[in-house]
This record gives sequence, C-alpha cells and structure tokens, in this order.
Amino acid sequence: MKGASPKAAGNPSVARTRGRRAKALVHYADKPILLIMRYIGRRPLAHAFVLLGIVAAVGCALGSQFAIKNLIDELPAGRHHPAAIVTAFLIIVVLLFADNLFWRLSGWVSVRTFVAVTGDVRRHLFGYLLSHSTGYFSNVQPGTLASRVSATANAIFTIENTVAWTALPPLLSVLGAIGIIGTLSPLMSLALLLVSGCMAAVLFWLGSKGRSRHMRFASDAASVDGELVDVISNMTTVRMFDATRRESARLHSFLTHEMTSREASVRYLEKLRLLHAVATWLLSSGLLGWVLWLWTRGRATTGDVVLVSSLGFAILHGTRDLAVALVDLTQHISRLAEAAQTLLVPRDMEEMVGVPALQVRDANIDFENITFAYPGRRPVLDHFSLHIDAGQKVGLVGPSGAGKSTVLALLQRLFEPPRGSGAVTISGQCLSDVSLASLRSAIAIVPQDISLFNRTLLDNVRYGRPDATEEEVLRACAHANCLDLVRSLPEGLGTVVGDRGTRLSGGQRQRIAIARAFLKDAPILLLDEATSALDSVSEAAIQLALDRLMEGRTVVAIAHRLSTLQSFDRIVVIHHGRLVDDGAPNELSRRAGIYRDVLLRQERRAATGNRQPEVVAHARMAKASSAFDEPA
Repeated sequence: MKGASPKAAGNPSVARTRGRRAKALVHYADKPILLIMRYIGRRPLAHAFVLLGIVAAVGCALGSQFAIKNLIDELPAGRHHPAAIVTAFLIIVVLLFADNLFWRLSGWVSVRTFVAVTGDVRRHLFGYLLSHSTGYFSNVQPGTLASRVSATANAIFTIENTVAWTALPPLLSVLGAIGIIGTLSPLMSLALLLVSGCMAAVLFWLGSKGRSRHMRFASDAASVDGELVDVISNMTTVRMFDATRRESARLHSFLTHEMTSREASVRYLEKLRLLHAVATWLLSSGLLGWVLWLWTRGRATTGDVVLVSSLGFAILHGTRDLAVALVDLTQHISRLAEAAQTLLVPRDMEEMVGVPALQVRDANIDFENITFAYPGRRPVLDHFSLHIDAGQKVGLVGPSGAGKSTVLALLQRLFEPPRGSGAVTISGQCLSDVSLASLRSAIAIVPQDISLFNRTLLDNVRYGRPDATEEEVLRACAHANCLDLVRSLPEGLGTVVGDRGTRLSGGQRQRIAIARAFLKDAPILLLDEATSALDSVSEAAIQLALDRLMEGRTVVAIAHRLSTLQSFDRIVVIHHGRLVDDGAPNELSRRAGIYRDVLLRQERRAATGNRQPEVVAHARMAKASSAFDEPA
C-alpha cells in the first residue's frame, strides 16, 4: 500500500512558492495595469529590446524628415556643389534602411515575448483556479471561467501589441516632431506641447468615464460564452426534452443584452474619435498657418516650411492614432479588469505556506464535534463526532440531506469547518494543517457520479498514478472486472472515452472508476454508492472486487442498498446532522431504529421482486427523504 508523501507535497519550498504566487495574484485583482507590468517584468530584457527597437525606428523616421529638410535647403546650390546633395541623399537612404531594420527586429523579438506572456498568464490563472474550493466552482459556470481565463490572457496580449505598434510609435513621433519644431521656433514647440498634452488628458479622462460601459460589455460577453458551454455540454438533455427552440430563445435574450452593451461601448469610442478629429484638424491648420507667417517674415526657409508641414501632418496622424489607441486600450483594460476581478477572488480555503505533508501512520479518522453549514443554508452537521479505527470498514446510512456526503467532502477537505466548529483528523493530524496534495494522495474514492476526461482509457485509469505502467493498469482493470471491456474496444486502452465518458455506459464508467481506485492504492478508501450504476450480475462481480480493494484499508462508504454493507465492521446512522446510531450490522438489525426499519423494508421488497423506490414508513422518517442516498 502506498503512503501519502509525494515529492511536491512534501517539499516546503514548493508550497511556499505556490502560496506567494497566490497572494501576489490576489493583490492584482483590481489593478490591471500592475498585473500587466508583473508579467512584463518576468521578461525584462526581451521587452526592453522591443522598446529600444521601436524608439530607434521612430527616431530614424523623424531623422529622415529632418534629412529631407536639409536636402531641400541644399537643392538651390546643388548643381554647383553636388557632394552636399549626395551626402544628404545617402543619409536619407541609411535612415530609411535603419528604420525598417529596427521595426523588423522589434517585431521578431515581440512574437516570442508577447506569446510567452499569454502562456504565463494562462498557466498562473489556471493554477490559481485549481486551488479554489468546491463551493467556488458550484457558483460559477465552467464556461464563464474558461472564457475569462482566455479573455485575460488575450487582453494582455492585445494590450501589449496595441501599446507597441499602435500607441507608442505615434506618441514618440508626436514628441519627436515637437522637439524638432522647437529647433525652428521654441514658442511653437511649447504651444504644441501644451495643446497636445491638454488634448491627451481630456481624451484620457473621457475614456476613463466610459469604463463602466466597457466592463458591462465584457461581463455580458462572458455570460454568453458560459451559456453556450452550458447548453452544448447538456445537449443530450436538451434534445431529450425537445428544448432546442427554448434554448435558442434563451440564448437570443443573452445575445441581445450583449449586443446592446457592445454597441454602447463602441459608440462611446466613436464619439471620442470624432472629438479628436476636430481637435487635430484645428491644431494642424493653425500650425501650417504659423510657419507660413514665419516664412513671409524671412524667419523660416522653404525647407522649414516643408519640414513643419510634414511634421504637422505627422502630429495630426500621430495624435489621431494615439487617441484611437488610448481609447482602445481603455476598452481592453476594462475587459482585463472585469476578468481579473472575477478570477482573482480570495480563496476561502487558502493553504498555508510551507505546510507539512500528511504522514499516514495508521489511517485512523476522527471527526471532532463538527458543526458545518454550506453558505446561506442551515447546518448540515450538528456537533457531529465519529472515530474510525485504522483498517475499519464503516458504512454511513441515513435519509437524504442527513449529512453523509458532507462527511465524505470534509474528509477530502473539499470544504472546511469554520474555526471553532470542530476539526477532522487523520492519524491525529488536523487536515487544515497538512498539505492538500498529501491528503488527496492518501485517499482513493469511487463516487456515485463518475467524471471521466475526454482522454484515453489509459489516461483516465492512471489519473491518480500517472507513473503507472500499462501492465499495472491492466492488472487494476482485471481487479475491477473491466478487462473484457478494454479488450472489446478497437483501440483498447488507447480508446478516447468522450466528454465526461459519454462513449461508455454508466456501469462501464463505474468500473473504470473502481479500476482507478485499485491503481491508486491509497490507505483510505471512500465509496459513494460505488455499485449504484451496475446491474445485479455486474454488482455481484464488482462487490467481490471491492472486497479485495477494501482489504487492509480504512473504508468509509455510503450505500443505498443496505445489503452491500453487511460485511462491514460498523454501520453509522446519521439523521439531521447527528450520529443517532452506531454498531455492527447484525447488532443494528436486531435493535429498533431507522436502520432496522429500512433493512426490513428492503428485504421484503427483495423477496417479492419489487424494485420500486423505497418508501420508509417509520414515523421517524416521515419528515425526511425515504432513500439512503444524498446529492453530492
């Protein structure tokens, strides 16, 4: 039997790194700009090279404008002094070549750098999401989460590209053009600087005022993605109830909201662009009139007029492009902020830094005075206490909602009791004080609702032990009585089982889950209706396999059919979150109580061949569900 100390779980430095990264990500939830800078800072040299390349390219472009001005000024005397013309021409050629060279070098480096940033973002966000509690995932649509992970990475990629190729070049061009004009007229340069600065500040302020529109659009777009994934993943149910038209109508309402918010977002951007177009037209016209006035007074050469005219148009186009880029950036940053605020919420079950690994010495389990309630609901467990000796097989029975599945969930630390509301321990170690990885490696579970990945049978069976050999996998399949299934498939263990295992029947998925538990070989085994999806013939065969699997392990099982628990050491009866009866199966069957009532009822049904759902007549069960099963 394997212990519970995997390398990652037992390495304090790994846990410490994971904890620091999680806290850092939470810190950036409402700081999108700093979040971007965090990932830029992971590759400072590559980003610096891209930045310097852009600065050099813009400098060469502006330098070529100044070189053209010199060429024009040299033309009148050029026929008598051709060397000056040739020199001016060569300078322009060199600057144009350098301009293109720097652009291409920056672009080449940016391809790898910007794409690598998106990979970092996706990895870190995915890793952060994986450590959220089960309750977090039950409150958010999976499609929405997946959409926002991609939206965050794509937003950062778009922002980097927009800054590098759309915002930064015109900004540098405008500033450089103003500097060059300053060599002709410092007063003109100062006026341009003040007017451009004021215009940029007004546009930025107006852009920030539209942030709520952009965030509303981002939220509505994510909702549409979540609805699409939800419907597609439940397509069998949709067709079963002939609900295609109803779902189309429902999606239409979501799309209507999304299109309305998108239109409001985009229309606001167009208003800003219109305002900027009028402002730059007035600015460029005034600049051209000013330089012509200087020329009439002999304070500017013909080359100066050409230079200022070309730079004026550069400023016109540059400020226009800059305004468009800044407005677009506002929209993308708003989308990034919305996605980050949704994903980077504080985790309600944060793992402490440097926690030790669970050391399973004897695999005994203790629930110590547990009081637990799901958010917004009444307590499911009420001062619940239970001790399970190592190697003991314990069955949990009780009406639906009594707290059986909650007991298994707390044992796996899918949820955690509040401070002061009791504790769960294994081998005397409180579960909140050990690493989650080591705890999960100590427990194997065969659930009622089997979830398989859209991967091969081999990948699914050895999910708990990725390093297992194919021979070990086949041996586990043989123990779980599913070796014939493997051999009957065309590709054997290489067969892809479909989304959530839809290419297999319910009983086949159950056997694969049992084989997975065999292969994991953990000291603690949890069974949640492990044979519920099997027919009577298969159940008998699987029960023999489960008997072998339970040998030498601490077992906690939930079962609706009490006959499957007759070989267990103890039966624990739970009602209204409290332990109301406890003892060996034979002992409880002779003692008046819930267990004996249900057992007699099931025996009479089995004797008459009636397989209808159980209806417990005992007065104690009148207010509870009749079945001994409970939703997870």
